[in-house]
Amino acid sequence: MSHTIRNQAKLIARVRRLKGQMEAIERALEAQQPCGDILNLVASVRGAVQGLTAELIGDHLREHVAGPSVGAERERGAEELIEVVRRYLK
Repeated sequence: MSHTIRNQAKLIARVRRLKGQMEAIERALEAQQPCGDILNLVASVRGAVQGLTAELIGDHLREHVAGPSVGAERERGAEELIEVVRRYLK
């Protein structure tokens, strides 16, 4: 069983919190709140996305790189992670 399936409820809860945070940004913009307040909301979303990303990367490493005993599985897991990190850092 994949780590995203095992941790599905927790991951979905995090995504739903992110949705709520994004909606708070939208409401703040519509209410013409001060830009400092909006920037703080955006910073919170960024932190939440980074936290979710770190959790998924850590789980991926444990499940698909450190866990498999077969070299081909480990290599495939490592290559997937390398590609994700490259996209993330762009």
